[in-house]
Amino acid sequence: MAAVTVDSLIQNPTLLFRSKSKVLLKPSRSLECSRNRKLLLSRSSCFCGFKIKPRQTSLVVRASSSETALIDNFDTSSTDDVLYKETFPVNRIEKVEGKIFIRLDQSKNQQDWQLTVGCSLPGKWILHWGVSYIGDSGSEWDQPPKNMRPPGSIPIRDYAIDTPLNKPSKGDMFHEVKIDFNPSNEIAAIHFVLKDEETGAWYQHRGRDFKVPLVDYLEDDGNTVGAKRGFGVWSGALHQFSNVLLKAEASPADSPNNNNNESKDSKNKNRHLEGFYEELSIVKEVSVGNLVSVAVRKSLETSKLVLHLETDVPGNVVVHWGICRDDAKRWEIPAAPYPPETTLFKNKALRTLLQPKATGNRSGALFTLDEEVFGFLFVLKLDDNTWLKFEENDFYVPLSGASSVLGQHGQSESTSEEISSNSYTDGIINEIRNLVSGLSSEKTQKTQTKEAQESILQEIEQLAAEAYSIFRSSIATFPEEDVAETDTDTTKPTVKISSGTGSGFEILCQGFNWESHKSGRWYMELQEKASEISSLGFTVIWLPPPTESVSPEGYMPKDLYNLNSRYGTIDELKELVKSLHKVGLKVLGDVVLNHRCAHFKNQNGIWNIFGGRLNWDDRAVVADDPHFQGRGNKSSGDNFHAAPNIDHSQEFVRKDLKEWLGWLREEIGYDGWRLDFVRGFWGGYVKDYLDASEPYFAVGEYWDSLSYTYGEMDHNQDAHRQRIIDWINATNGTAGAFDVTTKGILHSALERCEYWRLSDQKGKPPGVVGWWPSRAVTFIENHDTGSTQGHWRFPGGKEMQGYAYILTHPGTPAVFYDHIFSHYRSEIAALISIRNRNQIHCRSMVKIVKAERDVYAAIIDEKVVMKIGPGYYEPPSDGPQRWSVALEGKDYKVWETS
Repeated sequence: MAAVTVDSLIQNPTLLFRSKSKVLLKPSRSLECSRNRKLLLSRSSCFCGFKIKPRQTSLVVRASSSETALIDNFDTSSTDDVLYKETFPVNRIEKVEGKIFIRLDQSKNQQDWQLTVGCSLPGKWILHWGVSYIGDSGSEWDQPPKNMRPPGSIPIRDYAIDTPLNKPSKGDMFHEVKIDFNPSNEIAAIHFVLKDEETGAWYQHRGRDFKVPLVDYLEDDGNTVGAKRGFGVWSGALHQFSNVLLKAEASPADSPNNNNNESKDSKNKNRHLEGFYEELSIVKEVSVGNLVSVAVRKSLETSKLVLHLETDVPGNVVVHWGICRDDAKRWEIPAAPYPPETTLFKNKALRTLLQPKATGNRSGALFTLDEEVFGFLFVLKLDDNTWLKFEENDFYVPLSGASSVLGQHGQSESTSEEISSNSYTDGIINEIRNLVSGLSSEKTQKTQTKEAQESILQEIEQLAAEAYSIFRSSIATFPEEDVAETDTDTTKPTVKISSGTGSGFEILCQGFNWESHKSGRWYMELQEKASEISSLGFTVIWLPPPTESVSPEGYMPKDLYNLNSRYGTIDELKELVKSLHKVGLKVLGDVVLNHRCAHFKNQNGIWNIFGGRLNWDDRAVVADDPHFQGRGNKSSGDNFHAAPNIDHSQEFVRKDLKEWLGWLREEIGYDGWRLDFVRGFWGGYVKDYLDASEPYFAVGEYWDSLSYTYGEMDHNQDAHRQRIIDWINATNGTAGAFDVTTKGILHSALERCEYWRLSDQKGKPPGVVGWWPSRAVTFIENHDTGSTQGHWRFPGGKEMQGYAYILTHPGTPAVFYDHIFSHYRSEIAALISIRNRNQIHCRSMVKIVKAERDVYAAIIDEKVVMKIGPGYYEPPSDGPQRWSVALEGKDYKVWETS
C-alpha cells in the first residue's frame, strides 16, 4: 500500500510542480493527542477522531543568501572549530544491465551434446535443474545420471540438482555452467530455473520451469526452448521476479521442421537435435553504498550554527529537512535564512536541492540554524519513489550540546531514538500495567462484573494498539491530500478508538457459499435456519454481498444503493436481519469497497462512468489501472483488474462511501462488515470508514501468497503474517483480518503430516494469531477456497482437525457454511460448546506442548488441552489439574479440566 513514511511525508508526487525556482505546495498539520495523558501523534499512525480541514495555500520559499556561505568554502578537514562531524552510510538500489544466454551445441566427438547456461551480471548464480525421462507423465522432475552432473553439483532431495555457475577464467565476462549429455540415453528433456542467491531472485519461463527437449516429438507446452522449434518461443519468456527486470530481444523464427504425422516411436528412433544460441538483456537491481557527511560549526559573525551536508549520491538529490525542539523529534520549519533552491513542503518541512561541488562527484548545501535548535532532521529524496534513510530511520543530527557529541552519531541516534520511543510509550505501558494489575487482583475479580472486566480488556487492547502503532510507524501514514490543519483545539483534542473486535468471545458463521445465489431466495432460506445457527453456539453471521452486481455472487458491485440481488430483495434482506437479531446473532455485511462496475462508457469506449445514486465519473477511478483510464490519483494498493478500482484518496468518494455504510447500518441493520479485497487500498481509509460507521465487528480480507521454496512452503512465514499485521495496524486496530497465514500453515501441516509447522521459532502459533490474536479471524475454508470454486481446498477428510485447532485456540474462529450443514455438524457444535463453556476468547493464552512430525498438542488458558495428528499425546496426569476427554474424533482429541 502506498502509505507514506517519515522520510517522505509525501504520497502523491504530482502535487509537486517544479517551475524554475517556484514550487506549488499544499500544507501539512501537526496533531497532538491527550487521552488522560499527553501523547504525540504527529509521527504515529494513531490518527483518530479528528476533523480534517484543508487549507488553501500556494507558497514559495525564496532563498536568502545574506547569511549563507559558498559550499566549497566550508572546510571540513579540520576539527578545531567543528562542533559535530559524522559520516552516515546509506544504501540505494541501482540498476545494472547485463546478458543471460542459453546455448546448445554439439561436442567435438559429434556424439555428445552440451547445454550451457550463463549470465554476465555479478552474483552467486545457481542452476536448479533436473530431467524428465521418456515415458514420464506429469511435470515432476528427476535427478539426472551422476555422469551428467557438473562438478560442484549438490542433490536436492530426490528430484533436482543445484549447480553453481562459475567464470571459466578471471577475464571472462559470463558466469556459466556446462551440462554434457548423450542424446542416445532415455532423457526426454532438461528442466531448469536460474537463481541469484545474493538477491533470492528466480528466473523462470512465464512463471514456470524452462524446458529444453532432447527428443523432437515432445508436445509444445509453451515452455520449451531451442531444439526443433528454434528458440523463438522462449524469447521474452523470462519473467520479472523479485528485484530483477528483464527485456527481451528479437529471436529467430520457429523452425518449420515438424511432421505431426510421424509416430512418436519412429521419431524416438530417429532423434535429431539442433544447436541454438539465444541472448537476452537482463537488468538487475543491486545495492550500492554511498555516504552522507554532516559537519556543524558555530558562526563567529552571527553566533548561529552552520551545518554543512555533503553526499556522493549521484544525480539531483533533494534534502527533505526540518528541525526539532526536543527529543520527541517532531518536525518543524526553522526560521530563515534557507539555502538556495529551497522550497516549502506543506508547512511541515523544507526541501533543498543539493548543489554540485566544484571538485569531485559530490553535492552539498549549507544550513544556517538558530543556536537554540535541539536537532536537525532530514532524509534524501532521489526521485518520486526513492528515498534514502539511515537504518530505516530519519537522519538525525543532535545540535543541543553539539560540542559534546562530535563523531557520536551512532550513539546519539540510538539514544535519541530510544528516548523518543520511551517518551511516546512509557505512559501507555504504565497504564497497561496498572490496568492489568487491577484486573488480575482477587478483589477486582470478585467485585467487578464480567462486562466491566471485558471493558478493561478492551481498554488494554486499545492502548496496546496505540503503542504498537507508534513502534511500527515513524510518522503519520495519511495520504498527502488528507494532511491538513485540524479545526479542533490542539491542546485538548478528543480521540475516538473503536475496537472492531466485539467482546472477544465471537464465533463467526459464514452464511453462504459460492452457489447460494442460484436459488434466488437465499435470504428466505437462511431465515429459516436462523434459530438453528444460533443454537449451535454462533454469535455472528456473515451474509453475502447485498448490492446489485455484474457477477451473480455479488463481488462485482454496480449500483451500491440497489440491494435487490440474486440472493433476494431488499425487503427480504431486512426481514432476515431482523430474524437473526431476534435469535441473538450479530450480522456482518459483505462490502466491496475496492472496485465498482460502471454503468456507461466514456468517449473512448471505456466503462468508467457510474450511474445510480453515486453517479461518479472517471475521477473516482485510480490513474494507474491501465484498463479503465481513470483520472484519479495512483492506487494506494494492488489493482483488481476485472473492474474499475476506486480512488479512495478522493474526498467525494470517501464521503459517499461513509454515507452508504451509515445507510446500510441504519436501513438494513448490519452490525459490522466483512471487507472484500482490502489489499487494493490503504488501511487508513478503512479506519476512516469504520470510524464513520462504528461497526461492532469488522474483518478485512487481506490475502496474498505465502512463502515457498522449490514448491514447498517455508517454515518461517513471519513476512507473510507481518504484511497482514501491517494492514491491521494501518487501520489503527479498528478491524481484524482473516488469518490466511494460519490457514496456509494448517493446510500444509495436515496435508503432509508435518505438524512441527504449527509452532514458530519462538514456540508460538505461527499465524497472525500468534502475534495479534484479538485481530486474527481464523478459518480453514470459505466460499473462495472451498465450495464449487475450490481454489485452495482444505485437505479432504482432515477438516475436523482444522476446526479442533481454530475452535480451541485464541483468535476469532470462522466456520464455513458447507461444513456446518454437513456430517461435520455435530462435531463442530461440540467444539463450539467446549469453547463457550470454558470461556475461550480471542485473547486466550496458548501453550504449545508438542509440535512434532505427526502430532501437535497445546494447552489453552489452563482449561482445555487439544491434540491433532495421528501421533500420540495425553495430558500429564501428575499435575495439579485433572483432565477428562471432552471430544474425540479422527486424529484429534480435546480434554477439559474435571
